[in-house]
Amino acid sequence: MTDTPASPLPSSASAGIRRPLTVAAVQMVSTPDVAANLDAAARLIARAADDGARLVALPEYFCLLGQRDADKLAIRERDGDGPIQTFLAECAQRHRIWLLGGTVPLDSGSPTRVRNTSLLYGPDGTRRARYDKIHLFGFQRGAERFDESATIAAGRTPVVADVEGWRLGLSVCYDLRFPELYRTLSPVDLILVPSAFTYTTGQAHWDLLLRARAIENQCYVLAPAQGGEHPNGRRTWGRSMLVDPWGEVVACIDEGEGVAAGVVDPERIADVRQSLPALTHRVM
Repeated sequence: MTDTPASPLPSSASAGIRRPLTVAAVQMVSTPDVAANLDAAARLIARAADDGARLVALPEYFCLLGQRDADKLAIRERDGDGPIQTFLAECAQRHRIWLLGGTVPLDSGSPTRVRNTSLLYGPDGTRRARYDKIHLFGFQRGAERFDESATIAAGRTPVVADVEGWRLGLSVCYDLRFPELYRTLSPVDLILVPSAFTYTTGQAHWDLLLRARAIENQCYVLAPAQGGEHPNGRRTWGRSMLVDPWGEVVACIDEGEGVAAGVVDPERIADVRQSLPALTHRVM
């Protein structure tokens, strides 16, 4: 297993020749039933792979959106060992794809908190990267209240991963609001943002934030999301999408289960960075 912090990887300029890569963001409406969620994920992964996706990404909390935030504690797994991690490894190997398991609750060493962890598996089923969500969502407006820090222990390390010459920056949901994280990862070719944005915050900011991160980092952004009415009464925003380095939306789905897929093209990145070399103009 390799969990690589951001700094040691080469810049995209020296990463070598990359070929266009078909990627897919899986949108789900996860429930408190882990088995049912894994069945739904397996079906959508297969659909994306059958349609030619080489990299498939699942949303945050794909395996569980419980009746209570603390429900995730009951299904926590040890790092490298557990049925959810086995499921991801087997799906990646079965379809011979790169698979990002949006987030998995991993043991943090605390009886009351887990790590909200994004795991990347290669086509051979081996784990290639682990990223623990750094920024924890907190929100309160009227009766709507969220406090991830009550059940999640924050990560500390930015992580990038190499997928067939593509430099991927890993992030999760609320991280999207912190551009300094992506500057730490920069330059990257593709940012992954598995998410479960609330309907309230998603309606206001989701599209804007995704496009902003793509524009300012001159890279693609792939954002698989939860999208719909969940059995626990929560409503998530959805709109899983792929955004290109100019901020144009390549593919998007609104609510409900589905797959948003498209091709990430190194020539598109090169063209944008050559015509507007903002990354080379940075002074801070």
